[in-house]
Amino acid sequence: MPFIKEILDYGSLSIVGLEKNTGKTECLNYILGRLPLDKIKVGVSSIGIDGEKTDQVTRSSKPEIFLREGIFFTTSEKHYRQRKILSELVSVSDEHTSLGRLVTARAITAGKVMLSGPPATASLRRWINESKKDFGIDLCIIDGALSRLSPASPAVSESMVLATGAALSLTQGDLVNKTLFVVKLLDLGVCKTPLPFELSGKEGGVWLYDSGEKLISPLFESAFTLKEKSETEIADGDILFVAGALTDRLLNRINADKHLFGMEVVVRDFTKIFASPLTFWGFVKKGGRVTVMAKSKLIAICVNPVSPRGYKMDSDSLCNEIAQKSGLPVYDIFKIDNEQWR
Repeated sequence: MPFIKEILDYGSLSIVGLEKNTGKTECLNYILGRLPLDKIKVGVSSIGIDGEKTDQVTRSSKPEIFLREGIFFTTSEKHYRQRKILSELVSVSDEHTSLGRLVTARAITAGKVMLSGPPATASLRRWINESKKDFGIDLCIIDGALSRLSPASPAVSESMVLATGAALSLTQGDLVNKTLFVVKLLDLGVCKTPLPFELSGKEGGVWLYDSGEKLISPLFESAFTLKEKSETEIADGDILFVAGALTDRLLNRINADKHLFGMEVVVRDFTKIFASPLTFWGFVKKGGRVTVMAKSKLIAICVNPVSPRGYKMDSDSLCNEIAQKSGLPVYDIFKIDNEQWR
């Protein structure tokens, strides 16, 4: 099983849905059902809430998360009480979420659970580190999503699997382009200049950094409040650090300013890029540079060719086109038992 074999080369994995109903949970269940639990310890948690029987927005039915015996899982107190599984409680965190404290348990029997885990990127990092240290977990799996609403980033993991499909777009060409754009963002280079904590720890704003003089200068409060011209005199610098979102407006602002264009633009990770493909690639083609502080290894892409409304794309055509243009293995999750990779 090449899908599982490559995952075993990493200590952490995120499964990321590009939209609701793209098959993220089916992909998670596929992986959890095939990992060699006799050889490794596995822990799983989630960004947000997953495992519900019914989508709270569309009211459509959703696949539930199924755990095998021996898998560790971290969820909120509320959803731990709702589990449909016999488990051994191993830890109750002091960290509080809107759904209660985070609870870690080990499945004693196979069964279903709802996951609502660490709510922020720093919390996810702690969860990964503590799971490995306290429970000897070999592989931490994050059930993630791309969302403007979530402060947590699935890019904290070493590896990643993308779930895409007809729920993202009903036009194959558009679906392929949207998926490939995310693939390209995941492949952005890592900033080679170590950023000081007083800069990388900023919660928001756009900052100038002179890596030679180690000087930090504030430029804008955020990408959404910037004006046509900065009220702050632009100091010498070689890095423009965007602590929040990188948007079309900010890229256009940088592109139009001779003092800013040519600097390396650094974001935390690919999830912070909310620019359109047209604006982003236009910026790059003119010589602009965008790098990230953290990136994951994209292992594969899973495809759900069926939309929530029942529209179905040609599976083979869709998988083959994404595979040819991305250079990655692409798998139809509805044919997942065939073990046939493209």
